Amino acid sequence: MATKKQKFHLEDPTEVEFASPEIIKRLDKDLVRKSGTLDRRQAGALVDYYYRIQEHRIALGNQVSSILHDEDDSILIEYYYGQIHTVEKSIVPALQAYAEAHEVGRWSLSQMGIGPVLAAGLLSHIDITKAPTVGHIWRYAGLDPTSKWNKGEKRPWNAELKTISWKIGQSFIKVSGKDDAFYGKLYLQDKERRMAKNEAGDYAELAARTLEEKNIRDKATREAYEAGRLPQGRILSQASRYATKLFLAHWHHVAYEAHYNTAPPKPYIIEHGGHAHYIAPPGYKAA
Repeated sequence: MATKKQKFHLEDPTEVEFASPEIIKRLDKDLVRKSGTLDRRQAGALVDYYYRIQEHRIALGNQVSSILHDEDDSILIEYYYGQIHTVEKSIVPALQAYAEAHEVGRWSLSQMGIGPVLAAGLLSHIDITKAPTVGHIWRYAGLDPTSKWNKGEKRPWNAELKTISWKIGQSFIKVSGKDDAFYGKLYLQDKERRMAKNEAGDYAELAARTLEEKNIRDKATREAYEAGRLPQGRILSQASRYATKLFLAHWHHVAYEAHYNTAPPKPYIIEHGGHAHYIAPPGYKAA
């Protein structure tokens, strides 16, 4: 008679004594200190390695219920899950050290929603000497709506930076309910503004154009467009992109000033609430 499968909760590896040897649990202090001297390519490889390990760890966790049949089976799986999770965590201090070795990295870490991996990811993919304006960063991160990738052409943005930018937007959404979340609050403000405009029918032309350009099969989504409205998911994506682009504008300002010892030649202008105005980088004072 077959045993009914059970759901198992994998323990935090820090609570499993046999999870991994001490040498893997934490990086040697000298190695962490040396992480601050990594070059951009090395740091980028480490960020990519972190996300790959994270994906494998999550995939293993998702497969547990279909693999295990009883508690005894869970011991080995928990062991390897703990090993993967420990290696994943061990990368974070190195990326923290790398970010803290740069002024714009330290500023990034001071913003709620930006941790060591995201801060290091930005530093590893953006060369401030090739970005005289924030527009260059927006295009390189795939955040310029006028930038199109046509068949047979070279991709006009960096796929890794685009993913990191998306993760930044998702992080701002997650922290938006906290008082000190500067960009999270801006996300909420922009979301409310866009929802009001959507209800007023201000996006009717965009909705009609979307119906012409795309084959939308989801019934609820199509009905929203047919009613002259954007689906809620698109509104949320627009608001998170707004917060992300503003953060990147601030990132550019801090990085530019740190590198050239002067403010960017022209302050960025970003539209918000129907008006174009300058918003200073929070918590930043020029040296």
